[in-house]
Amino acid sequence: MTTRHSRITIDADVTPRFTAAYLRLAGDECAFVEAHTAHAVPKLLAALAEQGKKPEDVRWVVVTHAHLDHAAGASALLAKCPNATLLAHPRTAKNLIDPEKLIQGATAVYGEARFKELYGTVTAIPKERVRALADGESFELGDAKLTVWHTSGHAYHHFAVDDPAVETVYTGDTFGLVYPALQAHGRFAIPSTSPTGFNAAEARKSIDKVLSLGERWVCPTHYDGYEDKQVIADQLRRFIDRAEAWVESAVNGSESPEQMEARFAENWRKAIAEEAPQFGPKEQALLDLDVELNAQGLAFVANAQRAEARR
Repeated sequence: MTTRHSRITIDADVTPRFTAAYLRLAGDECAFVEAHTAHAVPKLLAALAEQGKKPEDVRWVVVTHAHLDHAAGASALLAKCPNATLLAHPRTAKNLIDPEKLIQGATAVYGEARFKELYGTVTAIPKERVRALADGESFELGDAKLTVWHTSGHAYHHFAVDDPAVETVYTGDTFGLVYPALQAHGRFAIPSTSPTGFNAAEARKSIDKVLSLGERWVCPTHYDGYEDKQVIADQLRRFIDRAEAWVESAVNGSESPEQMEARFAENWRKAIAEEAPQFGPKEQALLDLDVELNAQGLAFVANAQRAEARR
């Protein structure tokens, strides 16, 4: 008997079509790819019910990396899915088994009230419910074999998931941010260089790895599935090349971290205008947060490289 395989996009964020989780169905078994936040768990379970499935049918919860818009909901989702095991990069697994550093870091930035508003309650996941996956390691869902590939560049605790049964690679943030609201006049993708793990050379390698897998679809967490992989990859590389040059210039300069961050934000805005001259104020505004985070990430990298060079 042939197993029925399908992939369903779940609109998980409060902002429509901004952050996805994916429900993967394989006969009687199910998996979620990405857990988003604790606030998203009802949406994920509703999508499961729409397919005639129960939380007990979920075998795996997969998170591509430890950033909280991908993984903060993992503990709450596992609490609802008693037979599920979390699959994660080894570094991500460690952080979700003991999430205190993640919580402290985000709380220091946002404050406790805003943290809970954004992410909900994040609790430790028992280590017996977590499986850390090495580069190239596979897992089964029904009669399908899915393989993870470590893809740093955005974060050192990141992997992508190759799912040949549905011709898909779930790319997390390693294959850019591809918001549907920005696609009306041609494809637009931008890399995420948010703090603190951006590495231009590794980002290019990860893009190449995703392309080398040869699947029909790429499914970034932000957002949904795309077939024109090469178009996306080429644009991401152009942005990454620019970002690398900006960082190199800053390392050799005398700007303070605050001045670097301001300049990087302006650089991002100019680069976006060059890549997408059709964008008006509405489209630019949608990217304001990413511009801010990307600038912060590049300033962190430049400041670290400058400090290293002066040792």
